[in-house]
Amino acid sequence: MVKALTFKGEKKPKKRKRAAGDDDDTATAVADDKGERQVKAAKPAKEEDPEDPENDDSWVSADVVTDLSGPIMFVLPTEPPTALACDAIGKVFTLPIENIVDGNPATAEPHDVRQVWVANRIVGTDHYRFKGHHGKYLGCDKIGLFFATSEAVSPLESFTVVATADTPGTFQIQTLRDTFLTVKQSRSSKINALPEVRGDATEITFDTTLRIRMQARFKPQLKASKEEKAREKISRRELEDAVGRRLEEEEVKKLKRARREGNYHELLLDLKVKNKHDKYG
Repeated sequence: MVKALTFKGEKKPKKRKRAAGDDDDTATAVADDKGERQVKAAKPAKEEDPEDPENDDSWVSADVVTDLSGPIMFVLPTEPPTALACDAIGKVFTLPIENIVDGNPATAEPHDVRQVWVANRIVGTDHYRFKGHHGKYLGCDKIGLFFATSEAVSPLESFTVVATADTPGTFQIQTLRDTFLTVKQSRSSKINALPEVRGDATEITFDTTLRIRMQARFKPQLKASKEEKAREKISRRELEDAVGRRLEEEEVKKLKRARREGNYHELLLDLKVKNKHDKYG
């Protein structure tokens, strides 16, 4: 189930508690043997587990191209840092980042839904597509102008994400015409005009090198790590039930370590075999 996007500092709505008898979901009327009606309270709703990887709304940096999935934010190499954004009619522009610590791009988080894109790899290819908040895809035309007006994906809306060889944790966004996303000083005469974003750079430079922030629950490594920790949680009672006898403290430690290292079932079998030998030896 896809969860609604939340932003840093945003208060989560509290669910209203309904009194017993408000509706059929809260309480159920049942009759006892004497025909008198009683109210049977419904079971309380199951609370969300904060340790569940699916509940992690924090933002982290993508480290490798294969991390890219779900909501992301392009942090552009500008001073101060800006994000790639688009409006409801598909105009693409740079937008200053407000949620950032000491101007460090590695701490950036979106404060505006216009800064958020949903990344997906195009099936059967190594290319990516990026969908804006309004349901249209990011594209770049033949002269290097970005837009987000298409509901379908063509070569113009397909991009290759390239890891920067000499700067770990940064990326290049490359069009299928082998040009790169880049930022340039605005040609506007307005004071404090924001940098422009183009897709016509032919070489990798500082201006084409950006960071990508993403929601932690979509990052494969973090997701796998949290799921692994969840699997590690097992009680002494469960281990003893699996082995079929009471365990020594050292045996409990070995079994828990085996769950972390991946050889749990082998060790469990060894202990069961040992049980038979002890029983008939």
